[in-house]
Amino acid sequence: MKIAILGGTGNEGFGLGFRWAAAGHEIIIGSRKTEKGESAAADMKERLPEGKISGTNNPDAAQQADVVVLSVPYWAQAGTLESVKEVLANKLLITVVAPTGEKAARVYRLESGLSAAEEAQNQLEGVTRVVAAFQNIGAHHLLDLAHQLDCDVLICGEQKEDKQVAMQLCQDAGLHGVNAGALQNARAVEELTAVLIAINIIHKVKSAGIRITGLA
Repeated sequence: MKIAILGGTGNEGFGLGFRWAAAGHEIIIGSRKTEKGESAAADMKERLPEGKISGTNNPDAAQQADVVVLSVPYWAQAGTLESVKEVLANKLLITVVAPTGEKAARVYRLESGLSAAEEAQNQLEGVTRVVAAFQNIGAHHLLDLAHQLDCDVLICGEQKEDKQVAMQLCQDAGLHGVNAGALQNARAVEELTAVLIAINIIHKVKSAGIRITGLA
């Protein structure tokens, strides 16, 4: 699969891309500036010489990809999506965005009352399918392929087939995906990020996660 990561120069986007490249996917790292995307790609290629990895600006990355992953801070979401809106038509966008306020360890609600994922869907006017996933995954151990990531991934979206793609990417990254229902449910999933940050701070750890019990 050819995967573009918009904001792939950040820790989480870079780490997920690294794991997907190791699993055999072709990774295109996108950034606001072409040279930053190229630099991050060169860094990843140095860590994983056999990987199919390149870097460019966000619109060109999205244009080339089968699946596009949005991994930017919430404040950059609207601008990033506006820059790639035309080339996202009829594609699947997987958003990793989890808004946090000034006090990141406290739940932060957007003025719209929606999730960042729903805001993205509205901005893209339904032409692009949106799935929310990976909001609760810490970036700390992503670059260590030998490390078993002890966290489930809650996946929210409207189409079963699209969520299945996200589920496969979870598996390829060494994670376990769980279908968590409609895109609206991403409101609760995104807010869990602040709860996990608080747990990390209170217990002096770096990668607190969630585990869904009771599933076969």
